[in-house]
Amino acid sequence: MNPKDIRTSTDPDMAGSYAAIQRAAQSAEELAIKTNTSILVSIDGKDVELTAKDLLNMRAKNNTSSTQ
Repeated sequence: MNPKDIRTSTDPDMAGSYAAIQRAAQSAEELAIKTNTSILVSIDGKDVELTAKDLLNMRAKNNTSSTQ
């Protein structure tokens, strides 16, 4: 695994891919919430299934912590 941050790449396509991946993840989360399904993500190297309820709770927690 390459620990170098891809956003610092001299290749503009590589540097921009980080934002594209973030948008894709956001879209996957929104679809999972709308369809009441789960998504699989990797957290600290472990595969974790997040339900729609988990995603909503995470959003609520992030919104609460960002407003304080």
